[in-house]
Amino acid sequence: MVSQIPKQTCPRPFLKWAGGKTRLIPQYEPYLPKNYQTYYEPFLGGGALFFYLRPKKAVLTDINFDLITTYCCVRDRVEELIALLQEHKSKHNRDYYYTVRGKTVDDELEQAARFIYLNKTCYNGLYRVNSQGKFNVPLGKYINPNICQEDLLRAASAVLSTAKIQQADFTEVLNYATSSDDFVFFDPPYYPISSTSYFTGYSQNSFGEKDQERLRNTCAELASNGVKVAVCNSDSEFIKKIYQEIGFNIYSIEAARSINSNTKKRGAIQELLITSY
Repeated sequence: MVSQIPKQTCPRPFLKWAGGKTRLIPQYEPYLPKNYQTYYEPFLGGGALFFYLRPKKAVLTDINFDLITTYCCVRDRVEELIALLQEHKSKHNRDYYYTVRGKTVDDELEQAARFIYLNKTCYNGLYRVNSQGKFNVPLGKYINPNICQEDLLRAASAVLSTAKIQQADFTEVLNYATSSDDFVFFDPPYYPISSTSYFTGYSQNSFGEKDQERLRNTCAELASNGVKVAVCNSDSEFIKKIYQEIGFNIYSIEAARSINSNTKKRGAIQELLITSY
């Protein structure tokens, strides 16, 4: 069930995230289930829907180890994290960015501070790694980036305080969500609608057609147990086909494409919201 904190005081995502859902939530809201006990988000990313819903019980997972480490530190050690981010903020310049980007750190708190610092200062907040698994996004053109948003981090920490957070493949949700009291929201890497839209740098492994079908099969198994399932994806014939095959409902959502090196290719596009209920 959604907590009753007024929407205007709702914490926002503390990370910039490609494909974030903050602006789409008003369009999603009519299609979200009204009654459930536990919320699951297996492709956590920026967590926009989680922060909007503020569920009393949540299981948040992602395959990205650095992302999960960051969420755990925001939940459990936010004041220490803020102190490290203030240090990054005081030293930030071009040379410092590339020095931090090239470093490997072992301490979880330092990993989280590095992750947020790079997220706030890199080009468009992208997360991309090379074949060796190293972050390789260039410095963004920001005059005064919001490296340490103290109030936002503290608000996020409060909402995350009761959530279970762990690194996991999305299929592991099958071990937890088992009844109509559960709601699972999937925001996977989108199926490409053109040869230039195939963004595979989120992890070292791409998310191709076989993975989309594996996700569809996971959704079908969840739905067969009465779990409420919602999936967002690109408006493509392939995605429509594989979800129509299992009888899911498909809705058109208007989104804004804001990350493209060619500004003429930014603007409104159609996406899909797919539900089992």
